[in-house]
Amino acid sequence: MTVAMSPVKRPPETKPTRANRARATRLRITKAAYTLFCERGYAGTTMADIAEAAGVAVQTVYFSFHTKSELLSRAYDFAVLGEDEPMPPEKQPWYAKMVAEPNVTKALRHLVEGVGAILRRATPLDTVVRASAGSDSETARVRALHERWRAEGYRTTLEFLRSKSVLRAGLKPERATHLLLLYLGADVYRVLVHDFGWTHDAWVDWTVETVAQEVFAPLSAAS
Repeated sequence: MTVAMSPVKRPPETKPTRANRARATRLRITKAAYTLFCERGYAGTTMADIAEAAGVAVQTVYFSFHTKSELLSRAYDFAVLGEDEPMPPEKQPWYAKMVAEPNVTKALRHLVEGVGAILRRATPLDTVVRASAGSDSETARVRALHERWRAEGYRTTLEFLRSKSVLRAGLKPERATHLLLLYLGADVYRVLVHDFGWTHDAWVDWTVETVAQEVFAPLSAAS
């Protein structure tokens, strides 16, 4: 006896909403801009180039971002926040681990590994933008804005780290923040990794050790 099976009903496919389509288009444009800025430089990339790479009309690029400098700012955001689950650093898992870890050296490793993932994306962009900033006021303004945000973030980060260990003798918080900005910044990363050929992991190890020594008191002195 053959038993007739009812056909399995598939759930109806849900079409992406207009808002989701708009977000996807903005992300596609942002990724195209980020890639082209890194490859060709800011001055060497036009809005038409970005539109072609993103597969949209140039009017769509202007409608979404209005100006090339605004799109550059979004490219910086893309480099910092990431693509898969875009979140500001303080909302990412590595930041929570850094805050929760009582040992300052271990906390620094969480910090450096997290920032290192950002620098892998941000350094190529920052390199070409810095080259244009001297002759282009809008480029300089965008870079200065994002550097100010970075400095504010590191001031907050330093306060969390100071709850785990005192600063090195004679080192003021402002100077300690400057050292974080230097050692965990694109300039040092570019020289050591891109120019000198260090591996990313070697940069992580060196940065953890250097910040621990240059910013915080030795464990015996801190205890």
